[in-house]
Amino acid sequence: MIPQIILRRGKEESLLRRHPWIFSGAIDRINTEVATELHEGELVEVFTRSGDFIAQGHYQIGSIAVRVLSFEREPIDQAWWNRRIAIAYDVRRTLSLTDNAETTCYRLIHGEGDSLPGLVVDIYGSTAVVQCHSVGMYHARHTIAEAIRACYGERITAIYDKSSQTLPYKADLGAVDGYLWGSSAHPSQIVRENGLQFAVNWEEGQKTGFFLDQRENRELVKRYSKGRTVLNTFCYTGGFSVYAAEGGAVEVASVDASERAVQLAAENMRLNFGESVPHTAIAADAVDYLRDIGSKYDLIILDPPAFAKHHKVLGNAMQGYKRLNARALSQIKPGGILFTFSCSQAVSKELFRTTVFSAAAIAGRKVRILHQLTQPADHPINIYHPEGEYLKGLVLYVE
Repeated sequence: MIPQIILRRGKEESLLRRHPWIFSGAIDRINTEVATELHEGELVEVFTRSGDFIAQGHYQIGSIAVRVLSFEREPIDQAWWNRRIAIAYDVRRTLSLTDNAETTCYRLIHGEGDSLPGLVVDIYGSTAVVQCHSVGMYHARHTIAEAIRACYGERITAIYDKSSQTLPYKADLGAVDGYLWGSSAHPSQIVRENGLQFAVNWEEGQKTGFFLDQRENRELVKRYSKGRTVLNTFCYTGGFSVYAAEGGAVEVASVDASERAVQLAAENMRLNFGESVPHTAIAADAVDYLRDIGSKYDLIILDPPAFAKHHKVLGNAMQGYKRLNARALSQIKPGGILFTFSCSQAVSKELFRTTVFSAAAIAGRKVRILHQLTQPADHPINIYHPEGEYLKGLVLYVE
């Protein structure tokens, strides 16, 4: 018997609107054959107080108690996983990503955006990198690997699980990263993005190895870089820096607190342009570096890590965004362009925009919004789950 979760009266409203989360406060009771049988990650069926089936999904401990896999009463078996991943693949095929010699890296599965909450799968050439953010998805990782193989056939030669850092730490699963299928003599690959080359290491790099969600925004940086002196803060492996150089920047500086990150940024610059590119790699805290940059730069990129992982620290995070943007806005050359981002899901578009507005007022500069940016289409947003729009960006012209 699949354990049954019975909702409190009226708490099915969000599910009727197909929102994929059930919060712990919405649960009236849990029916299992033995009361102690329900374990985190287990498949559960969800019913209204009046006894109507409404959804099924993975049970988890915490404020989000169930992540919905299906609003139908259907077996969640290998055939089901094969269908879901084939549908996600078809979305990427529609986006001209699955057979594109100019772009060989993209996101195949984006959690709730692909009706697979708790799962991320990124493709780097012939390697798929899996990250499970829930116990239920981690338990299903081998089934997921089989579904990826069924979808790609011989085009995938390795499937790597990188879930040890993304699983709930209280789950105590003892997860160790490693290959679910196949192997790679070298845990890195040269991939192409919009014709540019990047060395990606999925075993040691952040996230799955590369920040795929900025692909289109990097292309926009390229458009604005000609003849400009560019500062790329929180540069990681230098994605924005490579695009700026490709766009004709007269000089590019890449700043990151990680010595290894700026080395990787320099390597990616050499990979594309050899030794002649005017590039400086600086290992320094980006916030500190921005204290006194003078008016050297006329294109600045602010792409910090998430300042707010959850709502409890939102106030402090917004102060951090305000200070960071005020420093850049106050010092950028007249006529300069500022690309500024927040990747915190807890920060709404409106709140981010208001915070940058406050920073502009502090800096005392005239500022125009040229573009409002978000994540690319291979990081889709489920229309019933607007929280999935986590990446916010503004492109500003500063007088």
